Amino acid sequence: MEVILREDIEKLGNRGEVVKVAAGYARNYLLPKRMAVAATDSNKKIVEQEKQSHLRKEAKAAGEAQELGKMLTALTINVSRKAGEGDHLFGSVTANDVADLLAAQNYTIDRRKIQLEEPIRTLGEHKISVKLHKDVTVEITVNVIREE
Repeated sequence: MEVILREDIEKLGNRGEVVKVAAGYARNYLLPKRMAVAATDSNKKIVEQEKQSHLRKEAKAAGEAQELGKMLTALTINVSRKAGEGDHLFGSVTANDVADLLAAQNYTIDRRKIQLEEPIRTLGEHKISVKLHKDVTVEITVNVIREE
């Protein structure tokens, strides 16, 4: 069955593409969740208009993400935690902690956009990637210091 995607779906295709999928997958998953529509001539015209609108919104969001990225690259976050011998923390610094510290400095960033492979467990300076947009990723510096 051929369907037109209404949003980007990983390993299937991008918004506006006509893809061939199994009838059950389309009928039971894609169509009820409004992720795709049947590939008819009238639907192709409607999806093309939606695609143009989406591209304009996406360009605006990318520009805003670039602006925010410029501000974040100059930012250094200081975190104080209790640490034992060998500079190992009692506990850790997680993406949630970084998001809370950014919120305290008036930067609202979702914790899921902070890309920490594993929590920080040592003192020192650490570089963390923040994915602001699908095309915009910046690095911020987190400085973990010993709490007295």
